[in-house]
Amino acid sequence: MSPVIRIFLVIAFLFLEFESFAQQSETPPNVILIITDDQGFGDLGFHDNPHINTPTLDAFAKESVRFTNFYVSPVCAPTRSSLMTGRYSLRTGVRDTYNGGAMMATTEITIAELLKSENYTTGIFGKWHLGDNYPMRPSDQGFDESLIHLSGGMGQVGDFTTFFQGDRSYFDPVLWHNNEQQKYPGYCSDIFANEAIKFIEKNKDQPFFTYLSFNAPHTPLQVPEEYYQKYKDIDPSAGFGEDEKPFYPMSESQKEDARKVYAMVENIDDNLNRLFQKLDDLGIADNTVVIFMTDNGPQQRRYVAGLKGLKGDVSQGGVRAPFFIRFPASFKGNRDINTLAAHIDVMPTLADLCGFEVPNDRKIDGLSMLPLIHGNADSRPDRSFFSYWTRKYPERYENISIQKSGWKLIGKTSFDSEIEDFELYNLKDDPYELSNLSASETPKALELKSELDGIFEELTQERNLLNQPLIEIGNPAENPVFLNRNDASGERGIWAQEDMFGYWNVKIESGTYDIRFKFVKPVSPKGRLTLEIGNQALVFHDESTGDIDILELKGVSLDAGASQLLPFYEINGKRNFPFWVELDKK
Repeated sequence: MSPVIRIFLVIAFLFLEFESFAQQSETPPNVILIITDDQGFGDLGFHDNPHINTPTLDAFAKESVRFTNFYVSPVCAPTRSSLMTGRYSLRTGVRDTYNGGAMMATTEITIAELLKSENYTTGIFGKWHLGDNYPMRPSDQGFDESLIHLSGGMGQVGDFTTFFQGDRSYFDPVLWHNNEQQKYPGYCSDIFANEAIKFIEKNKDQPFFTYLSFNAPHTPLQVPEEYYQKYKDIDPSAGFGEDEKPFYPMSESQKEDARKVYAMVENIDDNLNRLFQKLDDLGIADNTVVIFMTDNGPQQRRYVAGLKGLKGDVSQGGVRAPFFIRFPASFKGNRDINTLAAHIDVMPTLADLCGFEVPNDRKIDGLSMLPLIHGNADSRPDRSFFSYWTRKYPERYENISIQKSGWKLIGKTSFDSEIEDFELYNLKDDPYELSNLSASETPKALELKSELDGIFEELTQERNLLNQPLIEIGNPAENPVFLNRNDASGERGIWAQEDMFGYWNVKIESGTYDIRFKFVKPVSPKGRLTLEIGNQALVFHDESTGDIDILELKGVSLDAGASQLLPFYEINGKRNFPFWVELDKK
């Protein structure tokens, strides 16, 4: 071969390689967003927990950019609404985990919808917790495929297909695949991971968004026996307190809970190993954005890397979470970024990575983390982060906080309290919130309180909070409709009680309905069932001769309109609120 021909072939080869690289770099990245449920900051080997075995996540953390000052909401549904929309949860209508407060307004625009508009195929596997009925289901909010449980957790009252399985609710469950009930064999975390992997395999040749949202290690703490056996003899309280990190004492029951949680997390770790291996096998790992995070602090007392507080608390242990992001085609990993970041930043970050536009017709609270990843920290404005949680509706100065520039103000007091009743911490010097400075640093406390007041006033006047989302009854998109306890309003703390005042906020299409009322326990016969809807009060006398757990009414005519659907069965002075109500428009 002549030198001229050899040079020509080398140039041609280099040109083809460059063209291939250019085409590859223009290929939109796949996105896998992994979130676990109630896995605390300390529930990782990478965060110096000597008792838990998480080799896959530990290795993933070393390959990733790690945001070490990352925050979420204190509880599940608010975190998920902010994650999906880039907005504080109160803007989306989400204010609680049940009590009718875990339904996200259908006008919200999710990551799934934005990616779908860019020709991504989208799938969710696991926990949604933003509304179980039309128009708030995953399929109504941008997901092409959905495999979920209902409400906040399997075995909980809202997830009525698993509730009555008791201590087997995580095994062989009836789940909801594309809005239809389907029974699956096996353990829940294995099922969700299996189906996510199948989704990835099926869509490997086109951009996809996989939202793998494990319900573990949320209660009930159920785990395959082979995993529990690895932890049954450990002492989860041993080996701490030898450095500067505080360690809070554990009761014997909390130690047993920790053993189960660690077993559940190791199972997740094994499932993620299979998922990451699949990306390698398919040759798509480099062009796939993979994010791992958790939704809030641990529900039970255990190692939290010295942080104060648990799930539900605005203290660091309730809201600080791991956040690891890996995208080999775009940036190098094994780096820490200490700038404050939060769940509201994920959507804007994916917008920068995937090339979609952030909605400009509403307030987006989050900021893209990509400039920080690329080393341009100076581009990030000094920003604050607001956090709160109380049952049902926000309460002024009760479990509420704001942090900015390393300072954090916490209110765990009443609406008319003086500034000295607040807690103020300098997190740079006191990351474990041990020294309250509200009395000695009063000007700083007042400055933060002023900003906190402004955010609170703004968020509590949001349209979606004042006009809570309505479940649509009789719409062809979902018929029949099951109304579950998670989405019922009324008394605070509606759960599995029998004698309880409750109702559902609904929008009804006029028509004739068959209606079934399921009760937690069988009710005595010869009682009176009352169904109040708007200005209608329908009364039915039960003529049964024995105890029943389901009452059926056929051919009930209902008028159109938005109203409260309020049912109760009255017998011997007791008013039984149904466990669920099914309405089937004929």
